[in-house]
Amino acid sequence: MPFASTFLWGAATSSYQIEGAAREDGRGESVWDRFCHTLPPRIANGETGDIACDHYHRYREDIALMRNLGLHAYRFSIAWPRILPEGTGRLNAAGLSFYDRLVDELLQAGIKPFATLYHWDLPQALQDRGGWLNPASVEWFAEYADAISRRLGDRVHGWMTHNEPWIVAFVGHFFASHPPGLADLTAACQAAHHLLLAHGVAVAILRRNAPRAQVGIALNLSPVYPATAAAQDELAARRQDGFLNRWFLEPLFKGAYPDDMVTLLQPWLPALDLTAVQAAAVPLDFLGVNYYSRNVVAFDEGELPLQLRHVPQPHAPVTAMGWEIFPQGLTDLLVRLKDDYAPTAIYITENGAAFDDPPPHNGVVEDPQRIAYLQAHLSAVEKALAQGVLVQGYFVWSLLDNFEWTHGYEKRFGIVYVDPVTRDRIPKRSASFYRQMIASATAH
Repeated sequence: MPFASTFLWGAATSSYQIEGAAREDGRGESVWDRFCHTLPPRIANGETGDIACDHYHRYREDIALMRNLGLHAYRFSIAWPRILPEGTGRLNAAGLSFYDRLVDELLQAGIKPFATLYHWDLPQALQDRGGWLNPASVEWFAEYADAISRRLGDRVHGWMTHNEPWIVAFVGHFFASHPPGLADLTAACQAAHHLLLAHGVAVAILRRNAPRAQVGIALNLSPVYPATAAAQDELAARRQDGFLNRWFLEPLFKGAYPDDMVTLLQPWLPALDLTAVQAAAVPLDFLGVNYYSRNVVAFDEGELPLQLRHVPQPHAPVTAMGWEIFPQGLTDLLVRLKDDYAPTAIYITENGAAFDDPPPHNGVVEDPQRIAYLQAHLSAVEKALAQGVLVQGYFVWSLLDNFEWTHGYEKRFGIVYVDPVTRDRIPKRSASFYRQMIASATAH
């Protein structure tokens, strides 16, 4: 595939999903710690991220794996409660030291660090004060962004403020399946607003403390297609796009919430100054795109407020998550982003799939479905590049089999197998494919 020699090849993880060491070296409690330990269990098999992949102790081993893969970059997230155990105030020296060591080890291996400030593990102490529903959350996030970027800003190549703020706001506050487990659309819109304001404030702080780094945000984005050509299905698709994609894209790139969605959601919008979201529209060095599947929707008059339902596609291939495998959606999404928002650059900050991999045999995990998935989606990126989309890098999700949130350890996204008992690492066939892909593309 004709990727430019400057194209950045990487892998991605997040702190709560891999680090473990939940009660070590002064780390404070996160909302996911509390959520995982709340009864009755909210997580498959009652599992937790207490140990996860034990990356906190095995990070050098993991970086050696990255180096063997030929990765150019590694996207990780920083655990806010490891830096500020109470969310604000007292800094935890041991937590700062861990990320110092991680970044230095990456640089020594020739791998560029890309750090995400917030990948969902809010300090529980801040949740106890209202979490993202509290307007002070913007100031809390600014303090955290300043503390960690002062420490690492001289060495980290790229920064992302938030990972998938839509998930934080709506899955956590409306669909109730992530912390804090609320089912309140008004609360979800309020949380989204504060996440956007916090992003805007943090970008300026990151630029001040890390003037040579690239700064962006990672959004979960999904193209939406109407189930039929009927006008009502077209309307449903427009609404779902507004809810899932434009509710964050429009503030970030145009400084305002989408008018049609403000009108539709007016009864659920809190008494906020919606115009204040223009503060989120600070220039970005890149947009991070997390892509897994598409949405196909039809009109449903009973499903307020969006009045739509999701339409499964018969006979379509799916992952172990039940998500349709639809590579063309990635091309369509990237071209749409170029046409509608013209980001300076795009990184695919997450793309990958969970499959029911067989256990290791003779030191090998055969995962041909994942290889096919990656091949098809890298081809989709190539098609977008051919249409002038400024994609500058790709981070496979994920480097390791990890704690997959409410699915516990049942769903395996990694290109490296992690033994659930010993935590030993075994690269899968997909890791070999990815290594060869990087070597071939880099040599092109």
